[in-house]
Amino acid sequence: MTDKNDQKQQDLNAEHKAKMQQQQAEVRERVRAAKEKRGTLIVITGNGKGKSTSGFGTITRALGYDLKTAVVQYVKGTWPCGERDLLQKMGVPFHVMGTGFTWDTQDREKDIAAAKDAWEASKKFLQDPDIHVLLLDELTYMLTYEYLDLDEVLEALANRPENMTVVVTGRGAHPRLVELADTVSEVQAVKHAFEAGIKARKGVDW
Repeated sequence: MTDKNDQKQQDLNAEHKAKMQQQQAEVRERVRAAKEKRGTLIVITGNGKGKSTSGFGTITRALGYDLKTAVVQYVKGTWPCGERDLLQKMGVPFHVMGTGFTWDTQDREKDIAAAKDAWEASKKFLQDPDIHVLLLDELTYMLTYEYLDLDEVLEALANRPENMTVVVTGRGAHPRLVELADTVSEVQAVKHAFEAGIKARKGVDW
């Protein structure tokens, strides 16, 4: 019985090794085939939690390599933000729209003016060839509500410096933004603690 078990384990190990070698070869071939060197447009959308967190994670990763970064926050500017507090201490420039959620202000003209002001800051960042990663946090809402001109935004994103990566977050990304993007991730909501009546927690949710 022991010999049969040993043989079975050896066969499983050999099968596993063969699969991993094949996977390794496929991955290495894909790496070799990727020749183009340039910044990318990344869109993180969907109804699930974690879109802004992912964007800030990318900013933090770039900082780890001493690369220049910048952030524009379009919605949650009135909320406490642990990421902003930390990153500003590390010298990351921020522009915060500062009006909060549109259902809080209930003033379309004020929201549009604030959005346009934030977009002017975004355009300056988008023209800076020294910036390696730019986060436009929750920009998608400004396009959904038509606070900003879609054509102007897409043109500026398309014409940014070649080596700049831009991360755009927010629900309901416009189909034309999705089409322009190099990478699109959709964060799906499966469960959320808030729906069970659990309060948002400092250091975890904000």
